[in-house]
Amino acid sequence: MLDAQDLIGRSVGPYTVSRLLGQGGFAWVFEAERPDDLPVALKILKPRYGSDPQFDRRFRKEAQVAAELTHPHIVQILDVGHADGLTYFTMPLAQESLDTLIERHGAVPEIMVMGIAVDIAAGLAFAHEAGVVHRDIKPANILLLEGGRAVIGDFGIARAVSGYVSATGVNMTIGTPQYISPEQAQGRPLDGRSDLYALGVLLYKSVTGDVPFRSTDWFELARMHVEQQPEAPRKKQPNISARFERVILRCLAKHPDDRYPSAKALCEELELLASEDRTTETFGRAPASSAEYAASLGPEDRKPRWPLLLLALLLVIVVAVAVVLVGR
Repeated sequence: MLDAQDLIGRSVGPYTVSRLLGQGGFAWVFEAERPDDLPVALKILKPRYGSDPQFDRRFRKEAQVAAELTHPHIVQILDVGHADGLTYFTMPLAQESLDTLIERHGAVPEIMVMGIAVDIAAGLAFAHEAGVVHRDIKPANILLLEGGRAVIGDFGIARAVSGYVSATGVNMTIGTPQYISPEQAQGRPLDGRSDLYALGVLLYKSVTGDVPFRSTDWFELARMHVEQQPEAPRKKQPNISARFERVILRCLAKHPDDRYPSAKALCEELELLASEDRTTETFGRAPASSAEYAASLGPEDRKPRWPLLLLALLLVIVVAVAVVLVGR
């Protein structure tokens, strides 16, 4: 059976595979080069799925659908093809994923998460209006491009798996257990509000460093999504603002009707919160890392606060002394 490492150094269609970037349940992701030496991310369907003609056909069809979703916050599909018995598509090489950012820094600053959230909600709003539900929103599927712009990846795979399961009855997991919506866990029909629930889990993980529900048992995890209320994010990370916590918890509502009515409505709410913040200008583009976030602060933001505190303390002492002298 072909292994990911077997592809390193090989050509797949017009692309030369250089290194493995990661893998999911259905595909490998490599860094590769085109003939013009431009680096790209090459996603290749694992042979056990690519060898199934029906799955392969659905995968390529959904990749083509994703390629037609042209939006600044949806990953651009450059090419979809089949060569040497392998089915693949390519996309621009990202700086990193939100998943790796969280792994490196733990809880991500709210200001950075807010900017990323605006981008994701805008991309989802566009996709939902086109009739496309993602079904697998999670940090690993949020890519951060140069400058910090967040784009949503992997629109095709979850839809391909869903269609394949419906057509064949094969038992395959759709979505990622930690991020599935209650209706997804129950196998009920989905609409865009299911993506908003997954986005709520993603935002919860981003600002606290942890998902709202954990279990090694898939069925127990599904039950928790359906029945159990998440712990308030501010109990895990007190510096989260109350207003952003409300946004997260509304996304995590058990019933779709209790969430935002649409990704567009959520995007408008996030943009309003961003515009009301005293550091509004930093929301124009989400920093790609906490170091970039620190660099974005102006000189006034970086000045130490102790001189002001010392002055305030001296004023209190002077006033106290004056009161004592007057009293005499």
